[in-house]
Amino acid sequence: MDQPPPPQPQGLAPIMERGLAILAVGGVVLGILATLQPFATSIMFGAILAIALWPLRDTLVRRGIGRGLAATLLILLVLAAIVLPTLAIAPGLVEAINAGMVWAREALLRAPLEPPAWLADLPVVGSKVTAGWGQLAEARDNLGAVIAPYLVRFQSVLLSVAGGLADSLIQMLLALAVAAMFWTSGEAIADSLQHAARRIGGATGADVLATASGAVRSVAYGVVGTSIWQGVAAAIGYAIAGVPAASLLGFLTFVFSISQVLSPLVVAMWIGAAWWLFDQGQTGWAVFMAAWGLTAISSADNLIRPMLIKRGVDMPLSIVIIGVFGGFVAFGFLGLFIGPVLLAVGLVMLRAWRAATPV
Repeated sequence: MDQPPPPQPQGLAPIMERGLAILAVGGVVLGILATLQPFATSIMFGAILAIALWPLRDTLVRRGIGRGLAATLLILLVLAAIVLPTLAIAPGLVEAINAGMVWAREALLRAPLEPPAWLADLPVVGSKVTAGWGQLAEARDNLGAVIAPYLVRFQSVLLSVAGGLADSLIQMLLALAVAAMFWTSGEAIADSLQHAARRIGGATGADVLATASGAVRSVAYGVVGTSIWQGVAAAIGYAIAGVPAASLLGFLTFVFSISQVLSPLVVAMWIGAAWWLFDQGQTGWAVFMAAWGLTAISSADNLIRPMLIKRGVDMPLSIVIIGVFGGFVAFGFLGLFIGPVLLAVGLVMLRAWRAATPV
């Protein structure tokens, strides 16, 4: 004979039990978040590194290299490409920026009032450029007074970025440890995330997770990767041509490029370097610098960046700009990388939600 089910508790008891269970779970979650909060930037940057380099890791594993060895090789690659150059640049970067701003102000005051004679002989644009040069020379003193306050603000921003770069070295090393965990146990982590996404959002949640990883790679390759390429290419070109402070100029090229809104300054920098070389009587190196700037630096911004971004997720330029500046304010130097990625993932989730919501 079947026994009757046990009587269910009545009154406030079940409500109190559920409330206590919710409080206990909430307390554990808050404790976990508080524990991870100091490492949030490193965890996010490490996850971005792991996802961005996952195709290379997958290729190494498919070729018979063990997961641990593949993770070690990728760590060495990141150390050689990011961490070691940062260690070399960071200590003297603040002093170099101060010296560079002093040189820029002095160069503005030393700029020749008369354009070179050959400039007027250029076809089509010679007369217009000569006239513009004369007008700029006449307004040089006034121009210096007008832009002086902006140069001070601009210098403070660059110094903040330089200081953030030095402070982010420990976070970079912690991020490498996080990335190594992903590279070593990536399949298990991916399965867990897929399972959680399916339980929360069903098939749509799993699709959003896959698309989000594509968005991470899109920003990592198209925005960050292209900016790194431009910075490295600029530093190499400046060093070959003998331009002073080549590493500083390369770093500034990276910062201007990743900010998007300041990217025209990348062109202004290599044009200014070419002009400086010409003013020093090094016409051949000036021509080389101009050609290098057109082919190796600016071409990456105009050709490679759009192609790589379109492969992942189509992001509006405004989203990238907000992500770069907001990420820097929120997370420091590494926020230049993290901010656009977070907004790209959020954009993917918003589009998926709008597509799944009935109108």
